[in-house]
Amino acid sequence: MKNSTRTFAVSIVAMAAIQITGFSAHAEETDTDALLARIEKLEADNAKLMEMVERLLDQPEPERIDPASEAVAAVESASEDQSALLGIATEYGFDVLDHAERVNRKRMLQLEARQSGQLNQMVTLSGGVTMLADYQTSNRDDKFGYLMRHPTLNNQIGDTVSEAVVHSSSFAVTAALTDNITAYFEMLYSPEQSFGAGTITSLTRNQIQMRQAYLMWGNLDESPVYASIGKMYTPFGLNDTVSPFSNSSVWHAFAGLAYGAEIGYLKNGLNLRAMAIQGGSQFRAANTPVDGTNVPSKLNNFAIDASYSFGFGGGDAAMFGASYEHGSAYCQSYPVVHFNPCDDNNPAWAAYSSVNKGPFEFLAEYAQTTDVWPGSEVPDPTNPLSQYDAQKTRSFMLGGRYGFGPELVNGEANSALSLEYSTFIAGDTRAPWERQDQWVLGYSRYLVPNVNLFGEMVHVVGYSPLNFISGGNFTDGSTWSDRGGRTNVILLGAQAAF
Repeated sequence: MKNSTRTFAVSIVAMAAIQITGFSAHAEETDTDALLARIEKLEADNAKLMEMVERLLDQPEPERIDPASEAVAAVESASEDQSALLGIATEYGFDVLDHAERVNRKRMLQLEARQSGQLNQMVTLSGGVTMLADYQTSNRDDKFGYLMRHPTLNNQIGDTVSEAVVHSSSFAVTAALTDNITAYFEMLYSPEQSFGAGTITSLTRNQIQMRQAYLMWGNLDESPVYASIGKMYTPFGLNDTVSPFSNSSVWHAFAGLAYGAEIGYLKNGLNLRAMAIQGGSQFRAANTPVDGTNVPSKLNNFAIDASYSFGFGGGDAAMFGASYEHGSAYCQSYPVVHFNPCDDNNPAWAAYSSVNKGPFEFLAEYAQTTDVWPGSEVPDPTNPLSQYDAQKTRSFMLGGRYGFGPELVNGEANSALSLEYSTFIAGDTRAPWERQDQWVLGYSRYLVPNVNLFGEMVHVVGYSPLNFISGGNFTDGSTWSDRGGRTNVILLGAQAAF
């Protein structure tokens, strides 16, 4: 900039010099007094020009702006501008993609976020990633009962395993299309829990799936009623955990994901939900036969849920709820195979509660089928006199969490200790597939509300994978389930989202 300014100044001086030279050439032909007057005027004008040049030369060079910095500033500004088209909301992004809390209440989360102004742009982008490093041991070769990765020979060999992996990664878009219409879709990459064949490095398990996608109508400022249609978590049970990472056994047993249509009511702590669910075996934990098949060609399954939340002074609060589902996953006959058709539906019910008292939080949940699971009735092939009777499928959890440390910007403590017990009971007393218990001791340290560093110690008693849980995959009809299996896990991880 200084070079261009100097060039401009020199040009002005040169022009002035040419004018003076021109007048000098005609001096002999002009009246002397008039010529002197004109020269004096030119000298005065030239002095003014030189003064202007000096001022231009003294001006500082303007700051150069990096185009990339301009782009970042534009996105940040868009997030703060209520009329912006595109932006992010970091706390919302962490909450809506969190697999551990408010599991099947994401639609309510979105309605509340729109009401509070947290989603203050037309399109909100969210993304998250969970990284893990862990070490696991088992007292049975190739049998690890920890369910945050699929417990099969494709994943664990021998009696010790270790890993440093991407557990999952998500990307989501929330679009406020109108004051009353919200569109949402969420893509998930989860090789550790994918149903694809092979190991966690096989291409069949390294796929991106559309985890959820739906349109929702609702505006809590105008009406407590809302409705949604698409692929979403079913309104059955709570399915939450106090642990920083590991889902409870209730989640593994009963948390549903399905196509369907939901209608809900949310006002003054009262939450009512009902969802018509597509029949057949759905993506998770829902199965109602359609003309003797598992083809999802009829809306013949449903779930209903009711809960009430209230405060009782000093920021303390409690919630109680109950659910019913017409067709659970526990309807198959022997041998039990994921997503196979059932002869009849097997309903289930759940009851749950949460209490927040000062720095403490407590969760409790119980769920079970109303009828016995046909596939849990199996004779012991190693003992013809032994018969394991069919049982109702049950699961429950109890957990507590203590928050401590400085408060984050959202008012939550930045650290937490948790302890949780949960169990899955699937078979007759003493059956190899009778139950699987899980204990989790956890620690969380939030750097900011959307970045959590965590550690867990997990102890699992029993080995009862759902696929072929009571046998049928071996030539003698025996089962790979083992009630005497013991798994211990130490893991460190990080969960971050925007």
